[in-house]
This record gives sequence, C-alpha cells and structure tokens, in this order.
Amino acid sequence: MSVAGSARFPWVPAYAVFEHYLVGLRRTWRAGVFSSFLLPVLTVLGFGLGVGAYIDQGVGGVRYLDWLVPGLIASTALQVTVGDSTWPVFSNFQWVKTYFSQAASPLRVGDIVAGHLAFVLFRVLTTIAAFLLVTGLFGALRSPWAVVTLPVVALLGLAVAAPTFAYAASVSSDSWLAMLFRFAVIPMTLFAGVFFPVESLPDALRWLAYVTPLWHAVDLCRAATLGVAPQWSIVGHVLYLGAWAAAGWLLAVRTFRRKLVV
Repeated sequence: MSVAGSARFPWVPAYAVFEHYLVGLRRTWRAGVFSSFLLPVLTVLGFGLGVGAYIDQGVGGVRYLDWLVPGLIASTALQVTVGDSTWPVFSNFQWVKTYFSQAASPLRVGDIVAGHLAFVLFRVLTTIAAFLLVTGLFGALRSPWAVVTLPVVALLGLAVAAPTFAYAASVSSDSWLAMLFRFAVIPMTLFAGVFFPVESLPDALRWLAYVTPLWHAVDLCRAATLGVAPQWSIVGHVLYLGAWAAAGWLLAVRTFRRKLVV
C-alpha cells in the first residue's frame, strides 16, 4: 500500500505486523494447546470438582466449581498474556531481532507495538473462548452474561501486556523474565481471589490484591458468569484496567523507540 493509502487507513501497517505473527502461529499452535487450554481445564477438574466436592456450602452460597471458573478464566488470560509478552518480545530484540527488521521498513514504532499487542489479544481471546465452551459443558456458567468475560479479558490483556512489553524490552537477560513469573504472576494467581475470597486475607495482603490488575478482572468475570453485581463498581474496574493499559502503552512505545530508533 502507498504512503497515501497508509495515511488514510492508519491501522493497516499494524495489521501487517499482526498478520506476520498469525502466519507463525499456524505452524506452532499445537505446542501451546496444553499450557493455554488443557492445563486450565485439568485445573477445573482437579480443584472445581475434586476440592469442590469437600466444600459442602460452596462460597457465598455458590457451588465452588461455579465460583472458581471465572477466577480461572481471568488467571488463564493473565498467564497467556505474560507468556506471549515476555520471551517473544525479548527474543525479537536479543535473539532473532525481528523488531529491527520491522523498524528498517516503513513501519513506525507504534505499528510494531500495536501489531504485536493485537496478536497477544488474539491469543487471549481464542484461548478464553475455548475455555468458556468447555466450562459451559460442565454447567459452570450460571448466566448468559458470561460472554462479557471476553471483553474483560481483552482489557486485562492490554493492561498486562503493554507494561510487560516495556519490561521485556528493557531487561538484558531472560533470567529477569523468569523472575517476573516467580514474583508477580504466581503471587497474583494465588492471592488475587482466584481460588479463595480475598476477604479471608490479612488486611495488608488484601489491599495488595486490590492493587493487582488480576483482581479487578476476576471480580468482573465472576460477576458476569454468576449473574451478580461485582464487589467494586464496573466503571471503577474498567478505568483502573484502562489506566494500566494506557500507562503500559506509553512505556512500551517509549522503550521500543529508544532501542529501535538510532
């Protein structure tokens, strides 16, 4: 497409970047099936049906499996997002250097970031759509509002992927990426209301849970799948996740530009 055409349709260069990753996914999608889809389903079976069988009263009067599933939806989206926003970004700078090839073309830094972010969101949405289908077969979705979890996890994906892009682009060793999983992703998954209510935590840990993007997505997903009101306001959740996404976008573009533009 000509420069004039790109000016009329500014999304086209970013779509070209997205399409690049989509072509690669056609060859490698089988390798991610277990981690992004089968593993959460096995968790549903193990925790929801296994542990849930010993929780007679459920949680808040709700069967434990039904209460657990929205937390797993959000945490699965988080793990897919971080997985696709760490080593792939680091590799594109340090190993295969794909970003430098893209920057040598007419693509702008914003196009490179936006196209890769779009691919991460595609991965998140397709994973969660399949997850919803399977959990629906278990009868764990109590409300037709469960479909709202898709835009929720998309917003969570943006809120997490954008700052993670900036982090992965700025570190000098992939050991820092493993530390991100160890000291951020795993604690968030354990203490952000996925497996048990955050109200059961001590006050300090409870407020740390509220700070994480994951808790806000868990609360929205749980409200959608159970057909109840969230603990916090919907607008407050959306604005908070949106603030993470906006700040992360600015950091990512700034970091990418510093490394790609000489």
